[in-house]
Amino acid sequence: MKKTKNSYKKSGVNIETAEKFTNYIRKSSKQAFRKKLDKVNKNNIGSFSSAFDIKSEKINDPLIVSSTDGVGTKLEIANQLKKFDTIGIDLVAMCVNDLIVQGAKPLFFLDYIATGKLNLSKMKKIVKGIIRGCKISNCILVGGETAEMPGIYEKNKFDLAGFSVGIISKKKLAQRSKVKKNDLIFAIPSNGLHSNGFSLVRKLLKNKKIDNFLKKELLIPTKIYTKEVLELYKRNLIKSSANITGGGIIENITRSIPKGLTANIDLSKIKVLKIFKWLKNKNISDNEMLKTFNCGVGFCLIVDKKKSSKLKNFFKKNFRPYEIGYISKSSKKINFLKKIRW
Repeated sequence: MKKTKNSYKKSGVNIETAEKFTNYIRKSSKQAFRKKLDKVNKNNIGSFSSAFDIKSEKINDPLIVSSTDGVGTKLEIANQLKKFDTIGIDLVAMCVNDLIVQGAKPLFFLDYIATGKLNLSKMKKIVKGIIRGCKISNCILVGGETAEMPGIYEKNKFDLAGFSVGIISKKKLAQRSKVKKNDLIFAIPSNGLHSNGFSLVRKLLKNKKIDNFLKKELLIPTKIYTKEVLELYKRNLIKSSANITGGGIIENITRSIPKGLTANIDLSKIKVLKIFKWLKNKNISDNEMLKTFNCGVGFCLIVDKKKSSKLKNFFKKNFRPYEIGYISKSSKKINFLKKIRW
């Protein structure tokens, strides 16, 4: 009896499919970023590593700023609804929105995609979203890793991670030490859930049908704030900022102010979006809502009172910042005023 020869493909890893995927990313990336290819090694995609010419940014005394993040279990919602073209935007947003808190301009992005079996159609849609996110945030997709790992991931399951690198002049790096008593706190609206709190959302939806309202809301891609926030830093209109992600406003605003100061937040001023009202009606306490979800506040700005009137000039109508609080002296990190209006 003739023995069947073992092979990598028979173990569940298809190198040919992976190569097709890499070629697709290479071609798509070159088309999307052809105007910026003079800043990078044009053969970055598919190479062993990626290169970027930071001199092209013409920044004195430059600092490199980095951030990494994922999309969490929002991936499971994408799987459930079989919609994969926006989840890549979420991935980029989660990384670059952290970069701009430092005032750093995003330069380039790398992704990590892991799955049990490569589904070329699904992966192409994910990469389209990543490229779209990079274009919105004005950075370049320069490389990444695709890992096919049978036995680790169940059928149709996958995970994403992103890595972003930005640049800023050392003297312009955002410092929370600049925040002082009587500075004002402004909220920039979110466009929905962004990419946090989905494990709780999925628990609430277990064994339930996802209606049309939720189908629309759950996969709205995370808002990318790079253009507007960087313009504000450039014009010296903000002192500090906070990306409202995991931990909500409770955990994140406190990371942007120095010791000895308190963020006083008037919760009644928060413009709560419909999706959060839906969640609140699922027997979730106010405190749990505020530390799990953004509740309508995607990003916070801390500004000098004298400069606050200029902020709205840099935003589209739906995302104009509005005042929600102020800074005072206290050992308490955060103080909530009034109740949130659901």
